[in-house]
Amino acid sequence: MKKLGFLLFLVLMLGIASGTMLAQNVGDNSVFFTTYYANNVSAAAVPDATLRIVNDGDSTVNYEGTLYASIYVFDDSQELTECCSCAITADGLLSESVKNQLTTNPITGIKPPRGVIKVISSTVEADVTTNFAPNVPAPGLRAWATHVQSVRNVYPYGPAPYALTETALADSNLGTAEKSMLENLCYFDKLLSGHPCYCTPEDYDF
Repeated sequence: MKKLGFLLFLVLMLGIASGTMLAQNVGDNSVFFTTYYANNVSAAAVPDATLRIVNDGDSTVNYEGTLYASIYVFDDSQELTECCSCAITADGLLSESVKNQLTTNPITGIKPPRGVIKVISSTVEADVTTNFAPNVPAPGLRAWATHVQSVRNVYPYGPAPYALTETALADSNLGTAEKSMLENLCYFDKLLSGHPCYCTPEDYDF
């Protein structure tokens, strides 16, 4: 009788574990993410912020499971300053410096001290370095960003202590109009400046 009870207990636990695993496999189908950056200045005392994006490996778009992080960087006046589309293979990690890669070639020639970063998870390279192509959104990318916080909240940016916080990028709504606007702004940015943001190779850090 004790053996039967033990076997029933094992079957119950396996059923619970299987149900939990199945529930976890549902995942997050988000394709559009947003975050902010701040205190983005060249002063040595001010640390750099980072954007890190992971390909969760669940994509079946090609044999490598490659997805593209289409990145759009805005200043705090809602103007696009840079954009690029970076390849990330399955289980790969993309690491981007806000100071030296995402805001180093702004279209205005002035590095924005604060602004917004938007990311589309796409199956195609929506890049403007060669041929312009629209995004084909697909889930599979996950992203985090660090944020430079001024402890004393002073201006201008001096030797005051700065702290770093890190958050996941927020799942956001990608409407047809927003998608088209981002792609067209990126295209015009290429025509006007010719300087997209820089993609770090997967096996390197910035």
